[in-house]
Amino acid sequence: MPYPVVGVSPNQLPEWKALAAHAKQLQQTNLGRLFAEDSDRLGWSTFEVRPLHIDLSKHLIQRETLSLLENLAKARFLPEAITAMLTGEHINVSEDRAVLHTALRNGATLSGPIDGIEVEVEVEKVLTRMEQFARSVRANQRVGCTGKPFSAIVNIGIGGSDLGPAMVTKALYDFSDKSREMYFVSNIDPIAIEEVFQRCDPATTLFVVVSKTFGTLETLTNAKAARQWILQALGDHEDAVAKHFVAVSTNDELVTEFGIDTENMFGFWDFIGGRYSVDSAVGLTIMLAIGPERFRSFLRGFASIDRHLRETPLSENGPVLLGLLAVWYRNFLGAQSQAILPYSQRLSRFPAYLQQLTMESNGKSVRIDGATVDYDTGAVYWGEPGTDGQHAFYQLLHQGTVLIPADFILFAEPLGGPDAQQDLLFANGIAQTRALAFGRDDAELEKRGVPAQLRPPKRMPGNRPTTTILAQRLTPEVLGALIALYEHSVFTQGVIWGIDSFDQWGVELGKELASELAPILTSASAPALDTLDVSTADLVARYRHMRGRPT
Repeated sequence: MPYPVVGVSPNQLPEWKALAAHAKQLQQTNLGRLFAEDSDRLGWSTFEVRPLHIDLSKHLIQRETLSLLENLAKARFLPEAITAMLTGEHINVSEDRAVLHTALRNGATLSGPIDGIEVEVEVEKVLTRMEQFARSVRANQRVGCTGKPFSAIVNIGIGGSDLGPAMVTKALYDFSDKSREMYFVSNIDPIAIEEVFQRCDPATTLFVVVSKTFGTLETLTNAKAARQWILQALGDHEDAVAKHFVAVSTNDELVTEFGIDTENMFGFWDFIGGRYSVDSAVGLTIMLAIGPERFRSFLRGFASIDRHLRETPLSENGPVLLGLLAVWYRNFLGAQSQAILPYSQRLSRFPAYLQQLTMESNGKSVRIDGATVDYDTGAVYWGEPGTDGQHAFYQLLHQGTVLIPADFILFAEPLGGPDAQQDLLFANGIAQTRALAFGRDDAELEKRGVPAQLRPPKRMPGNRPTTTILAQRLTPEVLGALIALYEHSVFTQGVIWGIDSFDQWGVELGKELASELAPILTSASAPALDTLDVSTADLVARYRHMRGRPT
């Protein structure tokens, strides 16, 4: 069967309509009853997706639900779509590109060149160069222009060039080289780069500038500020920029023009999207932090989920099932958002990372064939780590008027600190999934001696769905597996909805308009504002006045 499927709206399919009817039936029951009526519930709703254990039992589903979702997946040619992605077909339709982030970790099933590139060979070449560079820095063989080793590494990027490296470096801090401080600058707000300047010594600071085109406005603005800082301090060394900057880019000309030796440029390819690039050269900062061997372990975690996706039937396929459940809640039970709740302080940036992965991928209102969708697509993803969230927004999860499915990410072993606190942390996570699922009714409140007038505010309705993802410990391999799990869940959702999960045209218009506005804000003479809407023109005039510029 061909992929992608065009010209067919999924909500016109009989499989979709069967799910809609099934959802109405399930809304008449509750999780307590579903558990009581099915002694084998754990048997069909828990899965080993090594190195992860996934428990779907506390979802508003029956065995039949998963069967109906699988029927929809087959009707949308999901197995064919998986093969198309892994073999390098151009499933990024609007940009006419292959989607091969899986090739970065040997997860693709390539039998030859893709678009003239021997992908696996080229990936290994870049990885080997990254390893050589990382080893030289970590061994203090690669030094700055004054001969001093680097004590600070600053990653300058934005979007996927920042969120991934920043999240992973924080998550794997316990596996990193503590002799160097790692900083991440993405925001064009001048204070962001200034804070780095205040904390770092120019003679011992290495900048990693991450921009595929080497033309991203925010990244280049910050990189130029960093170059000026280095030159002001070390300008008497003619190799100051060459020694203190490396690039992750594919634009030789602009990298050279900036002053970076192309020997210190690490490339990646058009078939690697920014939000899927953390395991490419974009992850150079990660490798500098944790070392090449642990970076390889990180890649093995991704590859384990890629193999699972490729080899496992849909009915037992972890990332596929997570994606299908996202469709179930979004399209059939009215959920508008998804909470990501990692019970690990090290994963504090994981929800933000998933925001880009999910919302940039599936925040689409047009199908692959150009037709406007007439059904809901991507949900809002959000969250905070562990018990912090319990004292912030869990009130709404438990007793609010909206349905918010939640993913709980838990670990058996701590990364450090008092061991007993891990038991308490785990107890809190599991207790929350239990309370969300089963709640507490008036009969139990009465049994506990709660006065009648206090029972309504203390009543917990339950029936709030959760996924529990459990791993032994947060290691590089486990983190790679977690990321890949969500990558393929996002892909599954996009296939069902018939949208292109690998372009991101929605972010371009704002950038274009910002480029047009910047010279209007800074011009020496009062600019003509009649081409702007009245609100924007008024705000521009007020800004110029506040900055002491003629209006």
